[in-house]
Order: sequence, then C-alpha cells, then structure tokens
Amino acid sequence: MKSWYSHIVVLLAALIAFVPVLGVDYLLDNYVRVREQAALQSGVEHITEKIQATANAGIEGLRQIVNDSPSLCTPTFVGNILKQMESNLYLRQVLVENADGAQFCDAFGRDVKYVRLSDDLGMPGRSETIAVVRLAGLAVPALKITQNYSSTRRVSAFVPVLPYAPEGIAGDLVTGSMAQISLTNGTLVSTAGDPTAFERRTNDADFISAQAFAGELPVRIDAAVPFALVRATYSDLDISFTVIAAAMSGAFLLLMLQYVRRSQLPAFDLERAIQAGEIKPYYQPIVNLSTGKIAGCEVLCRWEKRSGQIVPPGSFIDYAEVTGLAVPMTLSLMQQVRADMSDLAREIPDLKISINLFEGHFRDSTIVEDVQAIFGDSPIGFRQLCFEITERRPIGNSAAANSVIAGLHALGCKLAMDDVGTGHSNLAYMQTLGVDVIKIDRVFVDMVDAETTTVPVLDGLIAMARDLGTEVVAEGVETQEQAIYLRNHGVLMAQGFLFAPALRVAQFRELARGLNVPSKGKAQADGKLRTAAA
Repeated sequence: MKSWYSHIVVLLAALIAFVPVLGVDYLLDNYVRVREQAALQSGVEHITEKIQATANAGIEGLRQIVNDSPSLCTPTFVGNILKQMESNLYLRQVLVENADGAQFCDAFGRDVKYVRLSDDLGMPGRSETIAVVRLAGLAVPALKITQNYSSTRRVSAFVPVLPYAPEGIAGDLVTGSMAQISLTNGTLVSTAGDPTAFERRTNDADFISAQAFAGELPVRIDAAVPFALVRATYSDLDISFTVIAAAMSGAFLLLMLQYVRRSQLPAFDLERAIQAGEIKPYYQPIVNLSTGKIAGCEVLCRWEKRSGQIVPPGSFIDYAEVTGLAVPMTLSLMQQVRADMSDLAREIPDLKISINLFEGHFRDSTIVEDVQAIFGDSPIGFRQLCFEITERRPIGNSAAANSVIAGLHALGCKLAMDDVGTGHSNLAYMQTLGVDVIKIDRVFVDMVDAETTTVPVLDGLIAMARDLGTEVVAEGVETQEQAIYLRNHGVLMAQGFLFAPALRVAQFRELARGLNVPSKGKAQADGKLRTAAA
C-alpha cells in the first residue's frame, strides 16, 4: 500500500527528471541529513552509556562499602573504601558527612573540597540521590552519589561524569559537533565545542541535532552540528552525481522509482515487528502534584528490535499512521497493557491508564469492540481507561467518529485531547467531541521558569479547561518551578522528566507500588518523588 509520502516522492521524481541538478541537491541533502543524524545519535548514545557506566560503578561501589562496614569512620570502613577504589576504575573519593555538610571522614583522612553545582535529584527505582559537583583535583565535573546511612549520617561516592576530559566528547561525535551535558532540570554540567552555538541557533533546519538520556539517571546529552559543515564533506559526491544526472536524466528517474519501491520496506518490516511483539509498551507516570502519588500513566511505545536496538516512536509512528499499521499496533499494545497492568490495576483501583488512538481508529466502531473484548473480563476496569486523541491528523465530526466516542463513553472510558493548543483542536471541536481530559502540550509548560509570574497562553488553556469542566494534565514538566506554578494554578496532574521518563513495566510497577501502597515502603516513596510533592 503506497503512502502519501510515496506519492509525493514519485511526483518529485518526475519533476527531477526535468530538473536533474536540483533533484541531485534535494536527494543528497536528505541522504546527508539522515546518515549524519544517525551517526550523531549513535555518538550521543555512546556518551550516555559512558555516563551510565561511571554512575553505576559509583552506586555499586557505595553499596558494597556500606554493606561490608558494620559502622562508619572505623579502620574497617576506611579499608573497605580503599579496597573498592583499587578495583573500581571510576571511584575517586568516599565521604561521610551530615545533612549540613559537616565532614566526619573520607578515604584519605583529609578535608574533601568540592563545590556543589546542582541540587540532589532522585533516580527512579533507586534509594540513592545524585548531584553534580566540582571536586578538587578532578578535571571534569563529578557525580556525587549519596545514600542516607542514618538520620544524621550520609555516605557519598564521587565519580567523574565522564571517564575523560570534556574535550574528549568530540571523539564520539561527528567532526565539528557541539555538545552539552545537562541535568533534566536544566542544570548545565559540561560542554564541548562552542558552548554559545546552542543559543545562536535560530533555524533547526540549519543543524543536525541529537538527544539522549542516560537511562534512569537525570542526565541528558544534546548535540548539534551545522548542516553546511557536514554537507561540504560530500562535495565530490555532489559533483559526480550532478554530471551523471545532467547527462542521463532518464536513468536517474528509473533510480528514483526504484528508491520509491525500496521505501516501502520499512512498512513491511514494521508489520513483521508488530506480529513478532517487538512493539513494546512503556509507561510514563502521571503524578498528582498535591499528594506526590502516581495517579496513572500514559502508554507510549518503543520498537525493541531483535538486535537489541530500541527505536523511539518518532521514527515510525507517522509511517504507521499513513500505512494503516497504527490500528493493529494499538491492538497489540492494548493486549500487552492488559497482561502488564492487571495486577497493579487491582491493587490501585484509582489508577488511570491512558492509551493513544489515531485518526484511523475513528473511521468505524471496531476499536470499541476491541476495547470491550480485551478489557471486558480483565481486572482493568473500563473506568480506569482513558483514550487520548492525537492531534497529528484531525478526526473530523463524522458520524463514525461520534459513534466511536459515544461507544467508549458508554463503556465508562474517558476521552482525552492530547497536545492541546498545538494541533487541530479548538474550543468548539472539543465541545463537540465530549472530551473529559485536556492534556496541555509541553511547549506551553516550557514557558514557565524561575522568574515567571504569569503565562497568558498557559493560563488561558487552564481557564478554558475549567470552563469546560474537564480535567487537566500538563505534559513535559521538567523543573520544580513548573510543577509549583501548575499546582498553584489548579493543575494537579502532570507528567515529565521531573518525575520519570517512560519506564518499562517492571520499573513502573515498582515505582507505583512504592508511592501508592500505604505504609509499606513509604520512606523510600517520599524520597523518590519529593520534588513532585514540594
């Protein structure tokens, strides 16, 4: 089945046959962008793996020292530290101090000099906290990994953010790249290349960009390289292609048609991936800003290939929509959600599970029948389900769409409008559809910073939701200031990297049980999302 993308490429191919030189430029630009973006993304992910390696080494070393030591600041304790430092390539120092920073002992019996660069941040599924510091004698910033030993003692391990100097980052990236390492709350950790280049970017099309997060750590890497810089390295190829295209426009058209046929392969591969169960649900927590508890989750998807590669949804969701594969993909995800979340839904009756629907689901009532068949006899009640309408494509006000919405409401499910304010939604549209929940897009949440007192667009969306009588969920919350602003303006539900990224089911279940089950694990729960409840 040909997509709109394929039709456009065919039309461009016909035009390029008459304008071969322009066609070469267009194709080569796209080839360079795809190839170099993949290389840049690979480099960024390699850096995050190194950051995870140093942090995990610090966490494991700290745990081993504490487990092997019956008490702190004894010869046995210091000996355990030195033993770990001999076998651990990354461990640089271990320090015992109180909550006010008064130092009691360390690995070498001297005053440990460090400057704190960030607050302590929690890590999903871990009892330790993490902060960025500048440690005397270390050329790169360090991660200070802290574990509470008692009410008056804290044990911290210091490891470098990276196992090499910041300028060494360039070795993992495309030549000419600029990169910055920061915490998810926006605190800058380190830079490579021109640190002002990110501020000077005015047009994303002029750059190739990549971003990656260091697993469960609150650390992310952003990298970019000027497109013109990498494009210049393909000048020989550009000249050769231009000469061939000018002389053989007919042959070039044939090659373009072959390219169109090859472009269908990803759709077939995606279809195989759906049948093989490679499209997996990930669960991003939705947190109650008033209580700090998990109110629910949004079901997101990742393509976990047999090679171990994890493909983000942005790489295949659009293709799934235009090829019609979004419908069977959603069916597979719902079946996996039932298997993953049934026990948790029984334990936490108020837990809400949000699942994305696409324009193709609103063409007939099949989706209603699928929901009833999958969840009808499961511990997940229909009232616990919320279906989000994506705004990538308008669903219109057809009889079929209204029938689907009415059918989902009749079951007891809720309907949410995703990314409100950025796509095809408007007040009349949402009133007609009967939306129960409005999800405010992160682009408006990003307008809030430490100095913000009012954000007219965001405040207007909140007021609109209040007038409609709908619930509100804020997306993309990354800082404590944003969470406080939203809560003060009546928005109690939020999701974003301030709390947790999209998690595998085991991690989400552990987090939800720790935060929501009374008494058991409450001390750990208070530490995990203390920021959300602040």
